[in-house]
Amino acid sequence: MTESSQQRSGVHGHIVFFFAVALALYVAWLIRDVLALIYVSALFAVVLTPVVRATSRIQLGRWKPFHGSTAILILLLAVAGALATFGFFALPPVINDLQSLAGELPARLPGILDKIKAVPFAGRIDAGDVVSWAQRGLSGGATYLLTSFSAWAGVLVQVIAGFVLTLYFILEGDGAYRWFLSFLPAQPRHRLDATLRRAAGRMEKWLLGQLSLMLILGTLSTLVYLVLGVRYAYVLGVITGLLNLIPVLGAAVSLVLAMLVSAIDSWGRVLGVAIFFVLYLQIENSWLTPRIMHSRVQLPALAIFVALLLGSALGGIAGAMVAIPTAVLVSVLVEEYLVKKTDA
Repeated sequence: MTESSQQRSGVHGHIVFFFAVALALYVAWLIRDVLALIYVSALFAVVLTPVVRATSRIQLGRWKPFHGSTAILILLLAVAGALATFGFFALPPVINDLQSLAGELPARLPGILDKIKAVPFAGRIDAGDVVSWAQRGLSGGATYLLTSFSAWAGVLVQVIAGFVLTLYFILEGDGAYRWFLSFLPAQPRHRLDATLRRAAGRMEKWLLGQLSLMLILGTLSTLVYLVLGVRYAYVLGVITGLLNLIPVLGAAVSLVLAMLVSAIDSWGRVLGVAIFFVLYLQIENSWLTPRIMHSRVQLPALAIFVALLLGSALGGIAGAMVAIPTAVLVSVLVEEYLVKKTDA
C-alpha cells in the first residue's frame, strides 16, 4: 500500500470515527432519561451494597441465614415492616384529629380569623373570602390531581423501575462490573478498578455520615417537639430525620409540616419550631456537615454545596440525593487521571 493510499485510509478512518461518536452522542441524548435512571440506580446500588454485605455476614454458629439474595429480601422486609409499624402507630391519631378538626372548623373559624386579624395589615380579611378561597383551593387541587394522574403514574413507573434496577445491580453488579472492565487492556483495567473501588469506599463513608446527620436531626427535633408540646412529636421527629436524606428540600418540607402542626395549638409553638430549625440549619451547614462529610468523603464544603446545587438543578430530588456520591466519584477520577503527581 502506497503512502497516499495509507493517508486516504487514515482520513476515512477519522471521518468514520467522527460520525460514529456523533451518532453515539445523539442516541445518548435521545435516551438520556433512561441513562440517568440507570446511573442513579447504579449509584444507589453501590451505596446500599455494604448494608447487604453486612447483613449477609451475620452468622449463627456455622449457618449464615442471610446469604446472597436472602439478605436483600430480609432488608426489604425490615424496611417494609418498619414503615408498616410506623404507619400503624402514627396514622390513626393523626386521622382522628383531622376528622375532629374538620368537624369543628366552622365553629373555630371565627376565632382563627380573629387571631389572623390581630396580625398587622391583616384586618381587612373577610370570613366569606376565606371560605371562598378554601373552596377554590380544594376544587383546584382536586382538578390538578385528576388532570396530572398520568404524570404521577409516569413518576411511579420510574420509581419502580429504579427500585428494580437497584436490586439487579446489587445482585448482579459484580458481573456487569467485570464485564465492563474486560474491554480495557490489563494495565489500564487494574488502574481503573483500583480507582473505582477507592471511590466506592468513600461513598460508603458518605452513607455513614448521612445516617449520622439523619440520626442527629431526628433526635434533636423530637426532643424540641416534646419540650414545646407539639402534637405528634415522635412522628414528626421520625419524619424530620428521614427527610434529611433529601438535601435542602427535606429540611424545608419538615419545617413547613412542623409549623402547620404547631399552628393548630398556638403561634408560640410555631415560633419555637422556626427558631429551632434556623439554629440547627446554621449549626449543621457551618459545623456538622463540613466536619462529618469532609472527614468521610474528603471533599471541601464548597464542593459539597456546589454538587448539591448542580444535582438538584439537573435531576431534582434524585439528582440532589446522588449529588455527593457523584462528586466523590468525579473527585477520585480527577485525582487519579488529571492531577499530576510529583515524585516523593
